[in-house]
Amino acid sequence: MHPDSLSPSKNIIMRVIPAVLTMLAIFLFSAGPSMDMQDRLLERIVNKGGHIIGYGILALSYWRIFGFRGNKFWLAWFLAVLYAMTDEYHQSFVPGRYSSLFDVLVYDTLGALIALWLAYLYLKTKQPAWV
Repeated sequence: MHPDSLSPSKNIIMRVIPAVLTMLAIFLFSAGPSMDMQDRLLERIVNKGGHIIGYGILALSYWRIFGFRGNKFWLAWFLAVLYAMTDEYHQSFVPGRYSSLFDVLVYDTLGALIALWLAYLYLKTKQPAWV
């Protein structure tokens, strides 16, 4: 299976919608108040796990726009990290929230890289040997 065959639509708008919806979800989560859980460890797991999962999905959504082409892997990662930086800046204006460059450099970056890497490995196994 060629990666281009995974794109369900040739229509660019249909390929962009998942990325836009993911960016909207991330924006809305970071616009809300900080969670106040009794268990600090659980709060940290939920918060940092949200960063990893959210930016993993965003990076995959960006790569989908480019038809999962291998030469666009790093562009999808870069766009996810760029959005992470703008979202952390946005959080600096939300009462009770703060921005963290550490979140961008570790959790958001790793989430995007891990998701893209796993997708790349999956796509690589689905390609015919002669490609």
